[in-house]
Amino acid sequence: MSRAPSAPRRGSSTRRRVVTAGVAIVAATSLAACAQSQREAGGGGEGGTLTFGAAGAPDLFDPFYASDGETFRVTRQMTEGLVGFKPGSSDVQPELAESWEHSPDGKTWTFKLRQGVKFHDGTDFNGEAVCKNFQRMFNQTGAGQNNALSYYWIENFGGFADGKTPSLYQACDAPDATTAVVHLTRASSKFPDILGLPSFSMQSPTAMDQYQANNVQAQGDSFVYPEYAKAHPTGTGPFKFASYDESNGTIKLVRNDEYWGEKAKLNELIFRIIPDETVRKQELESGAIDGYDFPNAADLKALRDAGNDVQVRDPFNIMYLGVTQKNNPALQNLKVRQALAYAVDRETLVKSNMPEGASVATQFYPKTVDGYADDVQKYSHDPAKAKQLLAEAGVPNLTLNFYWPTEVTRPYMPDPQGIYNALAEDLREAGFTINPVSKPWNGGYIDDVDNAKADIFLLGWTGDYNTPDNFIGTFFGTPTNRFYTAASPWGEELAAQLKAADGEPDEAKRNQMYQDINRKLMSEYLPAVPLSHSPPAIVTSPRVHGLQTSPLTAEEFASVSVSEK
Repeated sequence: MSRAPSAPRRGSSTRRRVVTAGVAIVAATSLAACAQSQREAGGGGEGGTLTFGAAGAPDLFDPFYASDGETFRVTRQMTEGLVGFKPGSSDVQPELAESWEHSPDGKTWTFKLRQGVKFHDGTDFNGEAVCKNFQRMFNQTGAGQNNALSYYWIENFGGFADGKTPSLYQACDAPDATTAVVHLTRASSKFPDILGLPSFSMQSPTAMDQYQANNVQAQGDSFVYPEYAKAHPTGTGPFKFASYDESNGTIKLVRNDEYWGEKAKLNELIFRIIPDETVRKQELESGAIDGYDFPNAADLKALRDAGNDVQVRDPFNIMYLGVTQKNNPALQNLKVRQALAYAVDRETLVKSNMPEGASVATQFYPKTVDGYADDVQKYSHDPAKAKQLLAEAGVPNLTLNFYWPTEVTRPYMPDPQGIYNALAEDLREAGFTINPVSKPWNGGYIDDVDNAKADIFLLGWTGDYNTPDNFIGTFFGTPTNRFYTAASPWGEELAAQLKAADGEPDEAKRNQMYQDINRKLMSEYLPAVPLSHSPPAIVTSPRVHGLQTSPLTAEEFASVSVSEK
């Protein structure tokens, strides 16, 4: 997928989330104590300013309406969710909720909230504020229901209060100031993990009302955002919004001295928008910035030799060769899709075009995610087999429009042109005729892919949280998507299987269901060809201390300090 921005090795792939209420609350309370002890153990207030080179400019600072990594990089410093993710991991831990428990059917979740927490405007965080946040998200109307705005709500919760589309969310109650009860329409494997996403962070109801947070208007193909989203984002986090100077591309945050936990060590956190990766590297070398994300793999040695700290996250992503079946009858033939899988030399691709630590993908998410199946059908590099399958399908000289993006670097796709060149050579060797089509990532590429103009294409996904649904549910969970339509003989069947697995409350049974789906994906369906898992790097100058990387590429800077030059 295109939306996520996208690491130390994640924790155990077997997690006990949807089990008994007693186990859930004990585990959550234990994590809460651990999190609190970690906060109390640290200091804070060392001062100084960190300047980080951002690859892109945010359109707004209201995380609910955002869907891109560069916006979330900023807003996650200011806002917090009921749950968060353990540092260095994708495992859920308490954040604004100290603990939680759920009903046996997995549809009612009771969150015990931290006391004494205030939003940046001085108003109280409490059960009423939690429910007002959920009501705000659920009651979107007009432009607020546009997928480009409420992307993460639609992807994870579904519909809105108008009932036009079913929603996972049903209601929220606040029995008292320290309790919030969230009611779901069904059990879901992704709950409460999804509440750690920046889009579902808690924001001040008072500030949202004062600055008309919901007053977003469509204007042609773009949107006009209210004052709240542009200048008054108000969360509970360790940093507060100070300013955004669009003329020089500088976003300034300042320390929240009233923060409920350990105070941030920095006085100021500045993001400088520098779209060109080469320029970001030059600015780091000159001392103008203190760090940046996704350095080119070819530069890592030189950056380290210069004394910089280069941290390489464990991969929590997937790059795939997408296949669009909607407009090309040949690609609706499983043998042709299998020919693509046999044609590509993924071992050589990983060794030659991906950073150290990358691995060949055999299915559509990493093995650390629940439901991974070790016995899926494998596709070795076999050009002769690919040619045989094309002949059997009656298209021995098949011509394909192969789309690849320019003006972009993704965590899973560090060098789009180099990757395209390698794969195109493999495909030609196997008998395909390749027509290359390149477009800027934000200048037509994603639109063309989503509108089924590409026959095959390069794309991928960095996980938002640790569930199978976040990967294969996102890709294939609806009968109509960028790979195929409901006319595909198995499209609705696969969507139904994914919905059933997501809603299964028994963990062992759910994992077995996902393993079965993964086997079918690689043998009977093969809607795309998984290629690789790539470890994205982040680099900081020797002056920067205390940065904890995240497999979700979701770093928080409250723990960071900067020594004097």
